[in-house]
Formats: sequence, C-alpha cells, structure tokens
Amino acid sequence: MKISPRRILAATLTVLAFTTVTACGDADRADPTKLTVGFVVDPSWAQIPVAERTGLFDKHDVTVEVVNFPSGVEALQAVAAGQVDIATAADVPTSAVLTRSPSLRIVGDGSRWEGSRIIARRSAGIDDVADLAGKSIGTPLGTSAAYFAASTLSHNNITANLVQVAPSATVTAATRHDVDAVSIFQPYQAQVVAALGADAVELTGGSYNQHSLYLATQDAVAGKAEALTAFFAALSEAGEKLRALDDSAVEAVAAATALRPDLLRGVLPQFDFTLHLPPTLPGKLTELGRWAESQGKIPAGTPLPDYAALTDNRFLPVS
Repeated sequence: MKISPRRILAATLTVLAFTTVTACGDADRADPTKLTVGFVVDPSWAQIPVAERTGLFDKHDVTVEVVNFPSGVEALQAVAAGQVDIATAADVPTSAVLTRSPSLRIVGDGSRWEGSRIIARRSAGIDDVADLAGKSIGTPLGTSAAYFAASTLSHNNITANLVQVAPSATVTAATRHDVDAVSIFQPYQAQVVAALGADAVELTGGSYNQHSLYLATQDAVAGKAEALTAFFAALSEAGEKLRALDDSAVEAVAAATALRPDLLRGVLPQFDFTLHLPPTLPGKLTELGRWAESQGKIPAGTPLPDYAALTDNRFLPVS
C-alpha cells in the first residue's frame, strides 16, 4: 500500500509534537508558574497565539509553552497522558475522552463557532444539501466536523458516505476529486474554499455550533491554580483584541494558522470569543457522547460521566 507524502507529513508532525512535549520535561510540568498547552491550530482557540505574540502572557506573569497539534484528538491524547497541562479540543472528542479519562477537567469554553459548513464541489453535481445524497464527504471521523456532517445529513433525511480524511489532507482530497465534498473545521475549511475557487459550494444545515473547550489535568488544577487564572486572564484580553479585529491580533492568528489576514477578517467574526462555561454545556456533551457511541468512538454500553461534575470554572475571569 502506497502512503501519501501528506499522510507521512501529518504523522511526522504529530510525533514531533509529542517529542517536543517530552523534551519540555517533568520539571516544567511540576513548576507551578508554568503551563504547557496543547494548541489545536485552529482559529477556535485564536486567543492563544494572540496572547503569546502580543505579550499578554508576560503581562499576566505566566509562562506558557505552546505545543501545536493538528486536531483535538491528538491534543486530548497528550493531556490524558499528562504530557501537557492543558489541551484545546472541540466538544465532540471531549465527550468521548472523558469516558476514558475522568480525572480531566473542563476549565473553559473559549469560543462558539457558528461557521460550520460542508464544502462541496459544483463539478460533482452539488448545488444544495439535497445533492449530497449518495455522495462522498471527506472528514476526520470522530471530530466535530464529522458530527456536523452527520447531523446535517440526518436533519435533511439524506444518506451519504462519510470518508476518513485527515485535516491536513482535506485540500488535496477536494482538489483531486477524491471526495465530492468535505466537512472540516478551520483553518482547513477556508483553505478548501480558496483552493476550489468558483467550484466551491458552501452548504449549511442542522443546528450545531461548536464549543471550543480547554481541558486541564488533575495535577494542573490542584497545583497550578494561579497560573491557570493568569492564563485565562490573558486569553480574556486576547478575546477583546479579536472581537475588535485588532491588527496585531489578526497578524498573530495569521502567523499561527497560515491563513491570510484578509481571509481571517472574514473568518474571525464567525466566532464568539467570550470565555465562559455555559450551564447548557453538560447536556450538550451528553448528547454528543451518545452520538460518539453510535459511531463506535465510545464502546457500546459505556456509561457516560456526569459532565457537570467534570467542569471547573474557578479559573475564568468574573464577568
């Protein structure tokens, strides 16, 4: 079986990320003034590069080591293994990982994204959601993007084929016509739209809005309370810069995500960057956990945890 260079690159990047985390050493993770953060390279957590590049972590006296991951699945593996103090991940993989790692705590909801889309090819005969019937949709299975695709199909009583495509391979899969459409989170969504140009059709459906969560280890919650509080204070200020589309914030996200600043000025307003932990979140995680079980991402019959008991809002700024 021939392995594509992109798959080799994606695997290499993940290995490098874990190597970088290991290289940080136990000393940094034991230091109560330092945080190692697993960052999914996605505007959903844009506060992190903004805080890092505009000096907000320094302003709030917290040392943050940022380690990049291609998706929340990999970041959650790192935090569950205790290799980072905090990981960013969307609600769908979070609902699954907490069945296996109940010592983790959800310590923040960094943004809500209302920009989920299925990006289809007009050349595949797709002009609206109904045309997805019988088509192939590339998506990283088990992620929020896959859930959005599945919920859109269910909402419209359509049957289509969800095909595993890694986030970094979505542009190639779309432009080479390996699939008829893709469902993917940012920044890849914007990259697919740009790559397809006039052939791109953006389809909406369902009612899913992604929650972009922060999960911390038990050790970080117990031993790094001041650092966590300072971390979120910095993110709160970064959110203000993002809401204002401050030039320094846009440039910071562009550098982190490789999206053009002009493109980001259209993407960033899709996000509500208010830091909080909404009371409706546990119920949503329960719903997503049941979906993950139906997809085989949680073993059948696994009891879902009390998600409300696994949230901790002590470190968020008082609104």
